[in-house]
Amino acid sequence: MEKNGNSLIFKNQTIFYNDRPILSYASNKTFAFIGRGTEQVKMYRGNFDIQDYVESRVPLNHFEIAETNEAITFNLSSNGQTQLLQIRTELDKFGRLVLKLISKDKTYNRLWLRLPATAQEKIYGCGEQLSYFNLRGNHFPLWTSEPGIGRNKSTLTTFKADTQDNAGGDYYTTNFPEPTFISTQKYYCHTNSFVYVDFDFRNPEFHELQYWGIPESIVFETADTYNQLLGKLTNLLGHQPILPNWTDEGLLLGIQGGTQRTYDTVDKLRAAGVKIAGVFCQDWEGTRQTSFGKRNFWNWEWNPALYPGLDTKIHEWKDEGIRFLSYINPYLVDTSALYAAAAKNGYFAKNSDGSIYLVDFGEFNCGVVDFTNPAAFDWFKELIKTNLIDFGCDGWMADFGEYLPTDVVLFDGSDPMIRHNEWPALWAKCNHDAVAEAGKTGQIVYFMRAGATGSQRYCPMLWAGDQSVNWSLDDGIASTIPAALSVGMTGMGLTHSDIGGYTSMHGNVRSKELFMRWAEMSAFTSLMRSHEGNRPAENFQVWDDDDAIQHLAKFTDVFQRLAPYRRTLVAENNEYGLPVQRPLFLEYENDSVAYDIQYEYLFGSDMLVVPVYQETQTDWDVYLPDDEWIHLWSGQEFHGGHHTVAAPLGEIPVFYRKKSEFRTLFTEITNQKYSNY
Repeated sequence: MEKNGNSLIFKNQTIFYNDRPILSYASNKTFAFIGRGTEQVKMYRGNFDIQDYVESRVPLNHFEIAETNEAITFNLSSNGQTQLLQIRTELDKFGRLVLKLISKDKTYNRLWLRLPATAQEKIYGCGEQLSYFNLRGNHFPLWTSEPGIGRNKSTLTTFKADTQDNAGGDYYTTNFPEPTFISTQKYYCHTNSFVYVDFDFRNPEFHELQYWGIPESIVFETADTYNQLLGKLTNLLGHQPILPNWTDEGLLLGIQGGTQRTYDTVDKLRAAGVKIAGVFCQDWEGTRQTSFGKRNFWNWEWNPALYPGLDTKIHEWKDEGIRFLSYINPYLVDTSALYAAAAKNGYFAKNSDGSIYLVDFGEFNCGVVDFTNPAAFDWFKELIKTNLIDFGCDGWMADFGEYLPTDVVLFDGSDPMIRHNEWPALWAKCNHDAVAEAGKTGQIVYFMRAGATGSQRYCPMLWAGDQSVNWSLDDGIASTIPAALSVGMTGMGLTHSDIGGYTSMHGNVRSKELFMRWAEMSAFTSLMRSHEGNRPAENFQVWDDDDAIQHLAKFTDVFQRLAPYRRTLVAENNEYGLPVQRPLFLEYENDSVAYDIQYEYLFGSDMLVVPVYQETQTDWDVYLPDDEWIHLWSGQEFHGGHHTVAAPLGEIPVFYRKKSEFRTLFTEITNQKYSNY
């Protein structure tokens, strides 16, 4: 059958979609298994210990085919006995291949599905993955959670975090998982479900997709190029909106401590030439001190004791070109006034006995606003409109979203094991709807770390989460690069990270050099934003060092100068689904080396960025695809291949295409005389 130029045929015991094998019984190989399992899920402050006891795994090794003009249906059984699963394959009105799955025995709650693969095939996506860009050779449990500290079980940091805090991560732990991936066979695969999944890409002959439930459907599409494929994927998932132009004006300065400290620091940095578009004051609602460090007081309204006069100062700053950004998350501390109001109206998720379910967020307890309750959703949406937007905030960090426990009782009676992975998208929609109803779409930017299917259309900006303030590959500055690339291959093309990192634990302390290297990289991303970190007093802060201030002034200037180019990239993301930070193979498909590079990226199609992610380096190895490249700082011309280039502080390796239509803009940066530091 054919639809919109797409073909679906069954031959040689195999379903082919546009000549790609999707399901196959060739050589008597079973592609589906059904079973039963019982999971145990334990959460400690957003970190999850998930165990599964598989009671049965039944190979569906017998099939009967029913073929019509509209669909090809597999009726699957074990050894030709009772039918257990039906898979209906059909082309929708857009020509997408849709696999609709129906279990004939509702007691089965596990499914394993194998897709044909080749040994040379590579896989990308699955949301935001911080340790690997090419996912081949590993399996990826997809469950939104705290990424954990260290994210590598072989490191001392992770060992200490595990043994002392139950907070060490692993290579797959992420705030933003999604059951969506792109294959170098030039197809995408997306699962319409929020159940726990584990996608296993280790076998050279197949990809095994494990589901803790029977998904509603699985969708495939193909294209001739990766750019076209991303366009099709974002047509399915949704497009991120355009960013406000004011975000191009410079740094969003992360600072805490009150009105006067904020004003004095901004004044000092601007006098030194730092371009500042806004201030991000996450403690605008007050603070508390914990063993983890400085935390916010989770009651989402202005704290006049800490920020006196902010209700008028916020408008004065805006007149001076300084926007104010605040902080909010979907939980309320149980000692706050807003908690009491929400409790009175029954807006929190419950225990089985009807009492409010309290979650430990690290030495304080919070209620979970129940977004399955329409009244609670609307109440929180109005809170955002009144306490943030009407107050004068032009943006905020919309934090968390990963902490929905699996044993809560929700208003609509839905299963929290399924709702858990959906929660970040519901949280994003709450923010999105508040901004839209206030008539501020395109004027306000909020940024999130947690994500899910649906975040693409509801979240204008992602940030990479709480990286450690160090040089580690899995949880330091380097990890933000595969994070941006992988989530970009999942339809989320606008992302950034905390300049300097955030988490300072177990001996990790931010250095001046780390901050400066991170600032260099951030000038070539969608957004520049700094953060004091969880322990500000122990870590390097830019305003304490004149050299670092001059370095920051240079790169905020570069960031501002690149605004015309960046706006074209943001528009391409909105219209075509092309991420701002792109893997090299997206533009150089015939370059076999490009497919395995995860610590370089294209900034749009015309700039190539190679961040320095090791300390005390003055030279750095780079790989350039076959093209004519100009080194941004020296103006020297390079051609494709491996090169070692000078990379002192202030000269992150950046190249632009010689034939770029933005060459004049890039040359202006080359010719600009910046202060030495």
